[in-house]
Amino acid sequence: MSDKLPETNNAEEVDLGQLFNAIGRLFEKLARLISSFLKWGFKTAIICLKPIVENIKLISSVIIIAAVAGFVLEKLLTPTYFSQMLVQPHFQSKYKLADNVDYFNALIKAQNIKEISQIFEIDSLDAASLIEFEMKIGPETPNDVLVEYNDYVNSLDSVLASTVDYDEYVENRDILGGSVFSIQAKANKKDIFTKLETGFEKTFENPYSLKLKKIRDSTIVIQKQSYNKELRRLDSLQKIYLDVIQNESKNDNSASLGSAMFPMQLERIPTREYDLFQKELEIRQDLRELDEELIAESVFYDILAGFEEVGSKYSSFFTNYKILLPALSFLLLALFYIVDKSFRYIKSYEI
Repeated sequence: MSDKLPETNNAEEVDLGQLFNAIGRLFEKLARLISSFLKWGFKTAIICLKPIVENIKLISSVIIIAAVAGFVLEKLLTPTYFSQMLVQPHFQSKYKLADNVDYFNALIKAQNIKEISQIFEIDSLDAASLIEFEMKIGPETPNDVLVEYNDYVNSLDSVLASTVDYDEYVENRDILGGSVFSIQAKANKKDIFTKLETGFEKTFENPYSLKLKKIRDSTIVIQKQSYNKELRRLDSLQKIYLDVIQNESKNDNSASLGSAMFPMQLERIPTREYDLFQKELEIRQDLRELDEELIAESVFYDILAGFEEVGSKYSSFFTNYKILLPALSFLLLALFYIVDKSFRYIKSYEI
């Protein structure tokens, strides 16, 4: 056995040596790859920067001229102002609201000043200053979304509801899934936004919403009549129990009634009277909730925040001409350089 031990050690040393060599070659390949990538990145950066450095005077001149032109253009053009209104529609009037926003934008695009003036009850100058309307889901908390999800799940069949995940609901939720909406208006005049609320008031009072409100009101009236009828019945029963108790209290000798069951009835009367009282409280609570519903949703919409008296100046990258024009100028110079180099290469190429 002693003769075989050196051979085993030598085999293990050979295996470890091969392993370390393989690891060393792997690190060498990785180092070469990183070096090649850095060289390629450096070369690419030089190739891209070289034309800019060679034509720095031309590029600087064009960018400065474009920036000055953009600054002057911003001063000459009529500024755009915006304001937003937060509304909470009732009786499914949000669908008509979304449809009317698209209709208003179509009228603005078609320059139908007369129709816009009639809808919003404004003069033609104010109507001509409108640029567009935009409807978005208003501010909401995660709890608001969770409540909407629970309402949606409860409206589905139990089998189908079990397949609807919360994350899936949020991902597939469209703009009309919300309950509060932001209406943003843009115009060239900054003091016309409060005048626009009249036009949106007409939007919410549409035939479908009127029908739903009428159905809701009629249903509540029927429920209240049923509850009041039940209250009258309970009141009659309570008077009967009260009369019985009063008659019993006047009778000094309960044994003279001649009934063995009468003591049991005496024990049940207070319990039954208490049950009637509890039932009356429940019905009156239901009546109070119906009245609160009528008060809370007595209108077709609630304005949570109206349009501001004076709109804010609208600004974006595409309206910031002192930045947009220099950027476009630089891109055009780069495109011209690439096209010029391509033509030169094609002409000098020998087939």
